[in-house]
Amino acid sequence: MSDTYEIYALKYAHHDRSARDNFYGGDPHDGPMPLDYFVWVLVSPDRKLVFDTGFDEAMARKRKREFLTPPREGLLKLGIDPQSVQDVVISHMHYDHAGNNDLFPNATFHLQDREMAFCTGRCMCHGDVRRSFEVEDVTAMVQRIFTGRVQFHDGTGEIAPGITVHHVGGHTQGLQFMRVNTQRGPVVLASDASHFYANFEQMRAYATVYNVGDMLEGFKTLRKLAPSINHVVPGHDPLVMQRYPAAKPGLEGLAVRLDVEPRL
Repeated sequence: MSDTYEIYALKYAHHDRSARDNFYGGDPHDGPMPLDYFVWVLVSPDRKLVFDTGFDEAMARKRKREFLTPPREGLLKLGIDPQSVQDVVISHMHYDHAGNNDLFPNATFHLQDREMAFCTGRCMCHGDVRRSFEVEDVTAMVQRIFTGRVQFHDGTGEIAPGITVHHVGGHTQGLQFMRVNTQRGPVVLASDASHFYANFEQMRAYATVYNVGDMLEGFKTLRKLAPSINHVVPGHDPLVMQRYPAAKPGLEGLAVRLDVEPRL
């Protein structure tokens, strides 16, 4: 079984906002700093995996996000049938990472113990904490548990040969990121362990945060587990689409390939 993967970032939505909204404590150099929304796809000769599942068009309308391409359509354009995906790793249970609940009917879902306890526990009694969660996503995960389709991890865990997850918390209590073996060495898919390059490069916490200290320590962990900062891929930065080449001709602006060297 191969332990080396191709990685694709599939962009499905966009949101215009200002830098002051993206950093804990604001930003004195305020200006445009939009977010892109991604689903990540990992492919080897033996296995297809997805990291985070995004949201759908109805959720985009509810949350006032610009919806570009349904993740299902993007996957099909990459040549990936969602029914063939064997494993889905959920970084955390926020609406933009844990939606599209019927998209992967045959996959096992991987989640940190602490995230499941977080999104079903007393913290959800507080509106400011639960505002980034959707009850339908949480109950869908509970239903998967009772059908044997969830595998929990406590800290560091192996998903498959060449793929590990690592708990850092910070943004949520049970946030995890992924480390993937590729042709250019290990690539760290941060998801919301670092929304932007600026977060981990400048050690500046993102605005939506459960524990600031854990978030800042998480930035250090990202860098520790990557061969270089060019091997860390943040979760929402539009620069990802600029730095990496299109997954294949015709997919410019939709999907880029992350297992090759970035253009800096």
